[in-house]
Amino acid sequence: MFLNLFRRKYQPRPIFAPLGTDMHCHLIPKVDDGSKCVEESLECLNTLKAVGYKKVIITPHFQHPRFPNNEDDIVRRYNELKQKAGEAGVEIEIAGIGGEYRIDSGFAARLENPRFLQVAGKYVLVEFSLHQQMMGSDELIFDLQMKGYEVILAHPERYPYLNVQGLRMEQLKNQGVYFQINVLSLGGFYGEEAKRKAYEMLEQGWVEFMGTDTHNTMYAQALSDLSRDRKVEKVLEKYTFLNNTLL
Repeated sequence: MFLNLFRRKYQPRPIFAPLGTDMHCHLIPKVDDGSKCVEESLECLNTLKAVGYKKVIITPHFQHPRFPNNEDDIVRRYNELKQKAGEAGVEIEIAGIGGEYRIDSGFAARLENPRFLQVAGKYVLVEFSLHQQMMGSDELIFDLQMKGYEVILAHPERYPYLNVQGLRMEQLKNQGVYFQINVLSLGGFYGEEAKRKAYEMLEQGWVEFMGTDTHNTMYAQALSDLSRDRKVEKVLEKYTFLNNTLL
């Protein structure tokens, strides 16, 4: 009896239900630094369902030269995972495929013949290097916007060279870039500095999207643990995000 009570106490809580859709994760096996096998992907998907998500959009890395993924191959692998999840009885809806595109030395060439995998058929999710922003990245984002794409910047709280009170981050917002923070940042998963900046951006009203950025079962376990955090639950009650407008 004691063991049963212990297990119930530590079950995940569906606190992320208000978001509806997770729009940033890496659960296509063996295409980037995310899931290593179908079984791991399915376990992570089940956790996303347990903490309240109804839908998931998967966004593998496109990064030169580390992850030179091809859109057609990614779509094929996505469909294979979706079939496997259906066969396994996974209840969360695998609702779409996007990409997380690194603004790097290969991005300008990609813009010459763009065929981005877009989140919900509308947004291009981009990221910077975690170490140093590439010179000319703002211009590349502007060029992307001029081609008609809406741009979401992934996890700006994790870039140490971007400060919430600094001009660089404010310029990106003025440029019309949407911000997506990682929900795990709110629990300190990426360190105290990322956590502090995430909450500051929320207070500024600069966060339109929340993503789990789930890569593997370690992330899934951290997400399950975070589902018991009352402070995070209050954030989801206080602020309005655009996740539930997707699909």
